[in-house]
Amino acid sequence: MKINEIIREKRKALSLTQEQIAEYLGVSTPAVNKWEKGVSLS
Repeated sequence: MKINEIIREKRKALSLTQEQIAEYLGVSTPAVNKWEKGVSLS
């Protein structure tokens, strides 16, 4: 399983939005979206 799949699976299991994850981690929502798409992992 790829890291982007793990991120998406865990977020959905916790019923969190990308916006909520971004706020918690102190990153932008587009960053989380890119992580989940496997475009960027930084």
